[in-house]
Amino acid sequence: MEANQIEKLSEATERPQPPATRRALPMALLQARESVMSRFRPVLHEHGITEQQWRVMRVLSENDVLTAMAISEQANIFASSLSRILKTLEKHGLVVRLKSVDDARLTLIRLTEEGHDIIDQIAPESLSIYAKLEEELGGGERIELLISMLNELTELHHK
Repeated sequence: MEANQIEKLSEATERPQPPATRRALPMALLQARESVMSRFRPVLHEHGITEQQWRVMRVLSENDVLTAMAISEQANIFASSLSRILKTLEKHGLVVRLKSVDDARLTLIRLTEEGHDIIDQIAPESLSIYAKLEEELGGGERIELLISMLNELTELHHK
């Protein structure tokens, strides 16, 4: 076979390549998440809280009561995992389950005073981490822009 025939054969069998992992959006998002969470993890660990428990508690702290389905959606936690997380939080006295007065079949979840106390204890450390991130990234405007863009990306999934 001649050199130009081998070259043509080689070109014909080349496969399209996805972007390099450093330029691939899913990988960049995972790496960015890890970069951010590695700053928060020690604080959560000091308080005996896992990342998933923290997400549930944060969602509940912004709402009076929620159903498990609403928590699952807002905290981005699978329902099967949420059930275990809620049992642990309830065992530690951080959440309580209530029956709905409107629908006895419906269970609502509420953060207890102890749960709110944990949020209050972690909040100053969390704000300090956010401030450091803002400083490192060149200001709060850049973080706000990044969050806006990520929210737009999320909304594409819901269309």
